[in-house]
Amino acid sequence: MPDAGADPALSVAIRRKAYASRSGPVEAVRDLTFTVQPGETVCLIGPSGAGKTTTLRILLGLDRDYEGTVTPDPDRVRSGMVFQEPRLLPWRSVEENVRLSLPRRERGRSLDALFDELGLAPWRGSYPRELSLGMARRVALARALAIEPRLLVLDEPFVSLDDAAAAGLRGIVFAAARRRGAAVLMVTHNVPEALEVADRLLLLTPRPASLAATVPLATPRPERSRAWADAVRQDLAARFPATVAA
Repeated sequence: MPDAGADPALSVAIRRKAYASRSGPVEAVRDLTFTVQPGETVCLIGPSGAGKTTTLRILLGLDRDYEGTVTPDPDRVRSGMVFQEPRLLPWRSVEENVRLSLPRRERGRSLDALFDELGLAPWRGSYPRELSLGMARRVALARALAIEPRLLVLDEPFVSLDDAAAAGLRGIVFAAARRRGAAVLMVTHNVPEALEVADRLLLLTPRPASLAATVPLATPRPERSRAWADAVRQDLAARFPATVAA
């Protein structure tokens, strides 16, 4: 559960982010401000090309060419990132891929509990070519969790998985985050998925990305039925048709 009394795990205030083009500057983000509290799960939802990936790059410190602030400074906080693609090194084993995420001084520590937690213990010596997509994504998750992140950032990590595999991996991801007290910021196009896991939704406008609405989800997760999710999605689609598909 979010810790309302603590400092935010993440505070973002991007006044402007623009790219150069032959026809002039193209604004990707404008006046986008939000926070994520410790232990909170926030889902960022917006149409394709809205600037979601650009926003993630900024808050992870991968893009410093913008106007605004991100607090804490990305270089001073442990953030774990899980991309759409697992991005594993094919010449490294599962365990080697995970250990590479650790600071050099920590690479020799035991990872037994982490591999057991994610069901990866039998695959530690395997190589990415031997893994299913779902297992490869578990390895990417292990790589992000190994650093004991304060913030876990997920960029559509369940896309292209079948429903059963996606549901299984979602359960693993969010149980692992809760055990660590990590805040989660997830980008997704899948509104039912967001309604299943989030404490709040952040709805973005089409490019340049700004905040169209913040939607707190007061209904406890165990009480979120399919009928409830359908009703919420339909309401959001009616109020924010440029962001949420009907």
